[in-house]
Amino acid sequence: MQSDDLPLSKPHPEPDGEQGGSNLVTGLAGWNPAVGPPGWVPGYQTPAPTGGPPAGPTQHTRGLSPFGMPARHILEIPLLTVVVVLTALFFALGVLLTALGSIPFQLSAPLLLAPLILWLQRGMLFASLRTSGVKITPSQFPDAHRMVTEAAARFGMTTVPDAYVVLGNGAINAFASGHGFRRFVAVNSDLFEIGGAARDPDALAFIIGHEVGHIAAGHVSYWRWLGMYTVPYLPILGGSLQRAQEYTADNHGYCFRHRGASGAMRTLAGGKYLNALVGYDEMADRAPVERGFFVWLYNGLVSHPVLTWRMWALRDRSRHGNLLWRPNRKVVLPPNAGFLPPAGAFPPPGGNFPPHGAVPPQGGPPQQGGVAQQGGIPRGGYPPHGTYPPPNQYP
Repeated sequence: MQSDDLPLSKPHPEPDGEQGGSNLVTGLAGWNPAVGPPGWVPGYQTPAPTGGPPAGPTQHTRGLSPFGMPARHILEIPLLTVVVVLTALFFALGVLLTALGSIPFQLSAPLLLAPLILWLQRGMLFASLRTSGVKITPSQFPDAHRMVTEAAARFGMTTVPDAYVVLGNGAINAFASGHGFRRFVAVNSDLFEIGGAARDPDALAFIIGHEVGHIAAGHVSYWRWLGMYTVPYLPILGGSLQRAQEYTADNHGYCFRHRGASGAMRTLAGGKYLNALVGYDEMADRAPVERGFFVWLYNGLVSHPVLTWRMWALRDRSRHGNLLWRPNRKVVLPPNAGFLPPAGAFPPPGGNFPPHGAVPPQGGPPQQGGVAQQGGIPRGGYPPHGTYPPPNQYP
């Protein structure tokens, strides 16, 4: 651990109760529902809480709701096992064929030198963030820094990852990675802007929870990346593993700030200016409707779930997200695990996400410059560029 790692401190001693162990569902440390997940102390309030799941939950669920530890996608580990075995076989075959002279070293070098290539790539990525990114600190973007710290505590992590804002040039993106013992997340500036008070801070919290969730779930480990080195050469199978990891990270984001799931997905769909005009349920409802071979093929080849399926999965918290086959129209029911969360914790089937003040209404931005709003679209068309007020400087 390097000196500028920020360890999570516990202001009070751990309460008595059984903690630790292995949870086959979540893939994280097990915990006693009466005590709460690791990192949380009942009765201790984090500084200036910004919403999200309560500390020290008493409801025990499958982890797909905002209560309990987030669930790992049910197919993630089986798919990872298959991919790692295939990668090891490819590597062994490459060594054997090269040693026998069947293939030249120039052809097998990208595979045989994978450990070195991957180490260099991760080191260069971290160096670019350290030298060109804006680091999120308690004095620079303090609200975002608190989100990162609270997300790490929520997932039972012992070290807070570094976080950076990088120039997006219009791209809506965020990512998590690591190098050595360091872990870090980065958010493009165009996506980070939605965290301003005039926009949707909860959506930014969901995104940060998603990226920190990648770290908590072990998705950025060097050895995991090395075992997944052949993913680009494994169509359908490799993409399915990547999409399972994204669903796992979405579960982390949802457990950290479920109120921001709707705004985050609308931003990914319509961008930072039109996100308030995107109808979440209207788009999610297309998941079982849009069908055909090319829809299946496109979803099977991409690294992230297609947005309609992803939005459906975030709305239906009773089951894991679909990897290869489109969702069906079965009634969405909350999971029955013996302890149900409070009423209203689950979005109603086919209905809107629970309303909250931080997410702009789906009717669109407030009336600007005398332009009347009707049905979410300004009467007479959209106002000219510059009519909407610029977002407040974050935070």
